[in-house]
Amino acid sequence: MLPARILLIDDHALFRCGLRMVLASGIPELEVAEASSLEEGLRAGMDDPALVLLDIQLHGLNGLEGIALVKRKWPEAVVVILSSDAGPHNVRMALERGAAAFVSKADSADNILAVIERLRRGEPAGAAAQAAAGEGAGSPQLLTPRQFEVLDLLCQGLPNKVIGRRLGLSENTVRGHVQAVLAALQVSSRSEAGFAARRRGLVG
Repeated sequence: MLPARILLIDDHALFRCGLRMVLASGIPELEVAEASSLEEGLRAGMDDPALVLLDIQLHGLNGLEGIALVKRKWPEAVVVILSSDAGPHNVRMALERGAAAFVSKADSADNILAVIERLRRGEPAGAAAQAAAGEGAGSPQLLTPRQFEVLDLLCQGLPNKVIGRRLGLSENTVRGHVQAVLAALQVSSRSEAGFAARRRGLVG
């Protein structure tokens, strides 16, 4: 379980206040740092946030551009993108750039907490993170960046042990990612996953 250290970067003070109350109501021993811009967030007093909740629409650098900067400063931090514009393009761009999940600001408090708790447990964010963006359960956007890497190697016919060596993961972790990929693509075998991924243009 990741520590309950969260950095919240959003330029709307009222939204930050409300989200902080939501987080405090559902996460024991919560430690939160707030910032109104990416630049301010990177200078935040929190040395090692476990999760960074990052708004897209920020003054200066926006959230999508800032994902790489956040990951460079805190490589182990899990980045969750927040936005009131949860269109498929924004979701895809966020996940491709390294966000672990995309959460609509219009989502319910329970769903936002559910996504964060899954990520703190090291699990994929699941459908809740993308549901508000209008994505179906079989959408490729449900895959995390790591799962896209696993899918690519899986489509090359590599076994879990070799995939694990390539990505620096344990075989059990790879097995979990494979199961998540199969579920997201709504298939029951590795060969079906490869076929579905190529049909959808997810792999070359």
